[in-house]
Amino acid sequence: MTATILVVEDEPAIQEMIALNLKQAGYAVLCAGHAAQATQITNDALPDLVLLDWMLPDMSGIEFAKKLRRETRTKNIPIIMLTARTQESDKITGLDAGADDYITKPFSPRELMARIKAVLRRRLPEITDEIIAIGGLRLDPVSYRVYAQLEHVPEKTVELVLGPTEFRLLHFLMVYKERVHTRTQLLDRVWGDHVFIEDRTVDVHIRRLRKILESVGKENLVQTVRGAGYRFSIKKQEENADL
Repeated sequence: MTATILVVEDEPAIQEMIALNLKQAGYAVLCAGHAAQATQITNDALPDLVLLDWMLPDMSGIEFAKKLRRETRTKNIPIIMLTARTQESDKITGLDAGADDYITKPFSPRELMARIKAVLRRRLPEITDEIIAIGGLRLDPVSYRVYAQLEHVPEKTVELVLGPTEFRLLHFLMVYKERVHTRTQLLDRVWGDHVFIEDRTVDVHIRRLRKILESVGKENLVQTVRGAGYRFSIKKQEENADL
């Protein structure tokens, strides 16, 4: 999945340089020159990560980071601080404000990309390109393919044909295996927090996903936890009824 990165930087040349490198690396990029503009962007749609300059014209990056962390919608967005401040006390201030990482200027594009990948891998593994293999399923986010190992013929695998929503749903559940997610959480993380659809839509797509997995005997990997939500688990479940 393509990650969307918000660059909050008031120096046009630096903002343009960062945006160009991010686009070349395959990221979707949003840009803001000050905190007010960045706030409007996050109100419209949540980015997957924020690159935040310390010195902004209307509010310091430290205060904006604290603002993001205070609000329920934005508190989990990964933040990387960008600053010319090199003192240890400044780094501690940035991390204490809620930043996940801290990069001092000047920095190389390669270092920036490496830091971004590390933060995304740690905070949002579902949007990385790593292949996931669990319970006889192998999901490749880059090629957008899912393969299943047949129970009765272990040495043979078949490709499963999933719709885009079922693919994203399976990818998310596999990344966070054994963790229970409510319908609302799945809507926010798989569909997006600004997509206004009914919670029961999740049930429809779960049923579709299970139907596809049933063809290879893997339907029990996607489990219902009564009254709580759904999870991906390789552990057997006595009951797998709808919520």
